[in-house]
Amino acid sequence: MTQSIQSNRLGTEPIVPLLFKLAIPSILSMFIQALYNVVDSVFVAKISEDALAALSLAFPIQMVLIAIGVGTGIGTSSLISRLLGAGNNKRASSVAEHVLCIAVFYGIFIGICGIFFSKHFISIFTNDPTLIDYGSCYIKIILIGSTSLFLPMISNNILRGEGNTFIPMITMLIGSILNIILDPLFIFGYGFFPKLGIEGAAIATVLSRIISGTFILLVLFKGNHQIKLTFRDFSFDLSIIKGIYQVGFPAMTMQILASFMIAGFNAILSSYGGTAIAALGIYFRLQSFVFMPVFGLNQGYMPIIGYNYGHNNPERMKKTMKFAFIIAFVFTFLGFLLLQVFPKELIKMFNDSPKLLEIGTNALKTISLAFPIIGPAIIGSTTFQAIGKGLPSLILSFCRQIILLLPLAFIFVKIGGLHLIWYSFPISEIISAVLMVFWLNKTLKKVFLKMHSI
Repeated sequence: MTQSIQSNRLGTEPIVPLLFKLAIPSILSMFIQALYNVVDSVFVAKISEDALAALSLAFPIQMVLIAIGVGTGIGTSSLISRLLGAGNNKRASSVAEHVLCIAVFYGIFIGICGIFFSKHFISIFTNDPTLIDYGSCYIKIILIGSTSLFLPMISNNILRGEGNTFIPMITMLIGSILNIILDPLFIFGYGFFPKLGIEGAAIATVLSRIISGTFILLVLFKGNHQIKLTFRDFSFDLSIIKGIYQVGFPAMTMQILASFMIAGFNAILSSYGGTAIAALGIYFRLQSFVFMPVFGLNQGYMPIIGYNYGHNNPERMKKTMKFAFIIAFVFTFLGFLLLQVFPKELIKMFNDSPKLLEIGTNALKTISLAFPIIGPAIIGSTTFQAIGKGLPSLILSFCRQIILLLPLAFIFVKIGGLHLIWYSFPISEIISAVLMVFWLNKTLKKVFLKMHSI
């Protein structure tokens, strides 16, 4: 397949087959990533319930790292797809060179923070010395090895920007499968591997990312792609950084808001002990099974929308949106059924403590009530990003997670305790979804009117 045909397929191939062709590799790889998240927590839970709770406390810090990678990656993918749609391959390659330099800078800075401040970070969320010890040991290694997260994540998005989702799938499969294999070896010390406990889980994560990152960089530099990385004529261009973060910064901020939301929720739950915090951690691991396929769908959806937006093809954009909304609904509706029908069985995968089963089952059944509308809402948010309008997604996310969710959680826990607090999730999701529908409809009317007038 020539480069021109590979690029033009975003604007010419039948939409549903193309959407699945681009999305299925990402859906499969993200499913494996979700499986890793669950398996990692299951292994850590075998150490102790405190270790699982500590992992939940470290999760918001990890989400900040993911936010940086996701935000930068989404901004990169959106900008590259629009530049390729406009026929500007040289500048698209320059975007890729800039973003790899950014990834290395982030990794060095965060690694230094990890060396000196890991214990302080965990101490923000708890005063329990056992949880602080477990959490700081884990997160220190993750922070020091953060470059191994940024490089593969951002490199994957470079390729997704040109419509290549197969190689990113292989990269994520390598990282996730290796992580699943290495976890028990380093945690429990099988064979000649040392028994490292929760630190072993962190080492397994970093090591698997180093290997997958090496793979994607070799492919990126040696493969035959529209994006050409040479760095021979590299010259720092502030306008490229601005172009990346015009979409990427709102996406990054949305992820950071999620981190603050989880940290705030953990703080509210702390009065109920480590079991309630562990239950919330289990929910977030399990929800990734439901939402990761939608995020995988996004990886096929965004380049199609971005390319046809840059290519001035509004009718193709409309058809792509319609199919994506339907598919996303199906994914999250199936997730709703799973958590409603099998909550106890899902909790037992981690721990069969009666108290955790009671709290966790109630949490899963209540929070999942809004799942059917979350899938389409994610696609709506991605639509803003794909056309270079990241601010609405940011505002809606801030409204959902900070303006609505945390205040509702605080009020509900005062009124009805732990049983009622979980309803803050579906209520905030429903309100923000209604706002998203009105805003997206208004924005798209203006966009399509402008495109038709050209």
